[in-house]
Amino acid sequence: MTELASFTDRLPLVAILRGIQPDEVLPIGRALVEAGFAILEVPLNSPEPFESIARLAGEFGADTLVGAGTMRTTADLDRLVQAGGRLMVTPHGDPALIRAAKARGLLTLPGVATPTEAFAAIDAGTDGLKLFPAEMIPPRVVKALRAVLPRTMPVFPVGGIEPDSMAVYRAAGANGFGLGSALYKPGMDAAAVAERARAFVTAWRNG
Repeated sequence: MTELASFTDRLPLVAILRGIQPDEVLPIGRALVEAGFAILEVPLNSPEPFESIARLAGEFGADTLVGAGTMRTTADLDRLVQAGGRLMVTPHGDPALIRAAKARGLLTLPGVATPTEAFAAIDAGTDGLKLFPAEMIPPRVVKALRAVLPRTMPVFPVGGIEPDSMAVYRAAGANGFGLGSALYKPGMDAAAVAERARAFVTAWRNG
């Protein structure tokens, strides 16, 4: 089992907490973990993202994979490591950044939209592929990509995913999903996030 699989085997859904504030991150993180989530991502275009990451990593420790999204520089990688994060998520496929992340012991989910980008990321040593934006990568494209990608390389559509849209992507070969505004929007409280989290978990487990 790969290190990433130790989390995705529990639940291969990435909670993307874009716009979250450090003071609200723990109750929302707790609601997600209690619903079954094992992977939490704080995008760097959120307020004080490394503080939120540090709080999540400190609270949930080794049982939860905490990372940063919208990452673009090696300086960000160093700050992620210092904050206790272990996952780099990017909107783009940058082989040099993937290699730099792997050199720091991080897991990686770079954004890709084409076979060229996907294989460049694989050759750089990525742990998985974020298919982004999923709005322009429908299930039939996922099926075509899955036909040529290594069977052991997990792919996670991200962008506009709802509970009722997961099944058709799974049938096409998706291994999991990144969940953004359909799961969390700035200003939502923990109870609202918990309700949405349960809907996604139920949809995933019902297949």
